[in-house]
Amino acid sequence: MRAATPLRIAILGAASSGKSTLAAALAEHYQTVWVPEYLREFVDVQGRVPRSEDQFHIASTQRAREELAAGRAHKYLFCDTTPLMTAIYSRHYFGAVDAPLAALAASHQRDYDLTLVTAADIPWVADGLMRECAEVSVTINRMLLDELAARAIPYLLVSGDPGERLSQVERHL
Repeated sequence: MRAATPLRIAILGAASSGKSTLAAALAEHYQTVWVPEYLREFVDVQGRVPRSEDQFHIASTQRAREELAAGRAHKYLFCDTTPLMTAIYSRHYFGAVDAPLAALAASHQRDYDLTLVTAADIPWVADGLMRECAEVSVTINRMLLDELAARAIPYLLVSGDPGERLSQVERHL
């Protein structure tokens, strides 16, 4: 007998806003799996920041890893970012979102049962090639909230220290 489809929880936010920490904590708390952000692996393996032509590959790999993890998830699948975030970063860094990435982001964002947004209320920490500065994170956060509003996607803003964030999501779930 096949297990029930897990509820997909998207965790979105700017760099250094605690997405990965929250995803790992939630997965541990609910004894399930989470999908790490593929972009981090891409940067580590390639030894460089992504270029415009890499954006669709990054987003589609992220989505494919979600699909694989869904079969191992128990009740919830916590997703550390989605193709929508890749599209937002693409717009910020390259001035546009190519058609395949735009279609991927649009076609799958409604697949999530809940969208969490991590507040930019924790200290920003540089992380090698992944993050430039706190000011970029502020801009990305604003772009994310504008995009969610434009798409009429409801979200839960989580804030505070890791324990407070976990409690906020637990109360909501």
